[in-house]
This record gives sequence, structure tokens and C-alpha cells, in this order.
Amino acid sequence: MKSLSLFLIGFFLNCFLVLSENRKNDPLILQKDTLAVPCICKDYKLVWHDEFDNQSCLPDTAKWWYESGASGWGNNEVQNYIAGFSDADTCAAVANGMLKIIAKKRNSEVISVRINTSKSWKYGYFEARLKLPRGRGTWPAFWMLPVNFASWPDDGEIDIMEEVGYKPNYVSSSIHCKAYNHIIGTQKTAERYIVTAESDFHIYAVEWTEDFIKGYIDGRNYFTFQNDKTGNKDTWPFNVPFYLKLNLAWGGNWGGAQGVDESRLPAIYVIDYVRVFQKN
Repeated sequence: MKSLSLFLIGFFLNCFLVLSENRKNDPLILQKDTLAVPCICKDYKLVWHDEFDNQSCLPDTAKWWYESGASGWGNNEVQNYIAGFSDADTCAAVANGMLKIIAKKRNSEVISVRINTSKSWKYGYFEARLKLPRGRGTWPAFWMLPVNFASWPDDGEIDIMEEVGYKPNYVSSSIHCKAYNHIIGTQKTAERYIVTAESDFHIYAVEWTEDFIKGYIDGRNYFTFQNDKTGNKDTWPFNVPFYLKLNLAWGGNWGGAQGVDESRLPAIYVIDYVRVFQKN
């Protein structure tokens, strides 16, 4: 009996050690205290980040600012963006080292959040660890616009991650400019099916240099757009500072292309961290 007990203790201890080692080596399991530089860009250094471990229950307003309103946002979107909370309704909640952007029904409207970084950058590696919401009508995004934005698509847009709920787990990365955009059907984009995009965290990133923009999922490159080096803003407006954006839209031209299902509200978009790296 004693031998059996020792065997079982040894067996479970070995399983624990193997599991711990696997977790340590699993790229999807964040070691948040390391702030490690992604392996694809070892010549970069961390210049900005938000781990959402602040004591406040809302995003840090020194790092983020809100856009608000129900203007449709150029895409006939349904939601009304609020500045974090309104009365008893909170749509941007920070807890346990994560930010949750929540789209919810309030009376006759849907409310949600769209936040932007206070800082901007020209070139770099930009990543976030995200778990996407479920439900037809959801349209989560992690993307970039230029600081001196005047007109779309002329001034450019970089989409690091987008997904629409009627096509669950299909995520995309894109760029838009005057020559290449979805209005005229010339946008440059790539899409991948990630079976657990809505149930587990994945790392979505873009590397942006003077030569190219590359999209990544969990460290794997799946989208590349090259600078044609003609000096023409119509094809490459990506030579000025851009800032980061996180939002959860509801409905709209793309998110609502197959209708919306309000029974799936509230919908929750979870952000574990956002990090920015630039070359040394």
C-alpha cells in the first residue's frame, strides 16, 4: 500500500511538473511580469504598455481617451459610444489585470466604448492579447489612425484585428488608403480562421516600418503590404504618427450585414494587455 501511495504521489508530481513546463513554454500564456520582447522583433524595445493592473476600475485616462456619440461612425453602426460609464451602466471595466469593453442594451439603445491611446508613434511593433466577443452584430476592432486625421481613406488606416460576429473566429488585418480601400473594392487585407478566437486569448500584432506593414496572429505572419516607394500618399500615407484604437461596435455595414441578435447582449471584448515596441 505504501508503494502504491508513493507511486501515485510521484505520478501526480510528474504530471504537475510537465503541465507547468508546458504552460511556461506556451506562447498563449502570458508571463505578465516579464514584458518580453516578441521573438520576431528582438531589435525592438518596449516603449509603451498598459497591463490594465491599475487600481481604478476604469481605463487610465493618462493613457487613454474616449470617443462618444451615436453618429454611425461612417459605417451606419448602431451603438452609442459612452465615455466609460453612464449613470449605472459601465462599458469599460478594469479588473483582475484586464479591460472588458462591454456592449449592452440600455432602454432602446445599445451602448459601448471606443478608446484611443493618448500617445502616438511612427513605426513600431504593436500588439494586444485579446479574447473576442460572441454574437451576430458584434464588431470588435484593434486598429490605428493618424494623429492629424482629416479625411478617410486618404490619410490611411491600419487594422490590426477585426472580426464580425456573424462570421465567428475569422479575424482579419487590413490597410486602407486612397488607392486601396473597401469602398472601391481594392483594400489590401488577409483573413485567418482561429478556432478559439472567441473562447481563448490570442495575440494580434502589426509590425510597421518604412518598408512594409505586416500582420501577425500569435507570432505568425499572415498579412504583408509593401511600400511601393513612389512617394505617393495615395498608396502609402503611412509615414506619419498613428495612435491605437480599441472598440466594440454593434451592427453597421459590416457588423450588421446579416442582421443583429440582441439576445447575445451584453457582449464582452476582453483585452489582457496592449504593448508598443520600437527599434533601439
